[in-house]
Amino acid sequence: MNFFTWLTTKRKTLATMTVAELRAQEMLLDNERSRMQGKIGKLAKDKEKLIEHGAREKTPEMRRTLAQQYDLLHTEQMMLARHLNIRSKEALTVSRLRILRESAQRSSQSVGVIAAIRENDLALIERLIENDAITSEMYQERLDEILSIGHEADKEAAAGVSPAAAELLKVWDDMDAGLIRDSHEAFDEAEKRVRERGKAAE
Repeated sequence: MNFFTWLTTKRKTLATMTVAELRAQEMLLDNERSRMQGKIGKLAKDKEKLIEHGAREKTPEMRRTLAQQYDLLHTEQMMLARHLNIRSKEALTVSRLRILRESAQRSSQSVGVIAAIRENDLALIERLIENDAITSEMYQERLDEILSIGHEADKEAAAGVSPAAAELLKVWDDMDAGLIRDSHEAFDEAEKRVRERGKAAE
């Protein structure tokens, strides 16, 4: 079971995790990221040694063997890099949510910001985390936008943007990020989000 599945389906959800629990999860993710970074660095050094070895080796058969070993190391390094990108985005998510929870506690709010995150927001966060094309930097910007929308939804009305229009704007943002492929899918997604929003408001 991956991080996000655990986070959204276990007894402790995003809406119910305490600051201490979020901080503990944040530390676990940071430790795993450090471990992955160390392994990626070791693989890079091993690849460098193979290249040096192959440069000295004149036997074609040995060079072929070394080249195959290099390919295996490179594949493992790329897989680890992908997982590191995912873990970095997960760690950022937990960190942001912990900060929001702490802010809510300091403000003595009866309903925390985290509890206001809608299910389609969680689904979008999950897609952003799993999308390899979304870097940690891109994800941070998008996550801050999602959390801000969830925390200050009333600003939409003040800005003169209707709920349906706000959802369509977010769909277009997702198209820009490559999460939605074409206009037909964008239409279906926009209709779905508007219906979900209407049900939530009932």
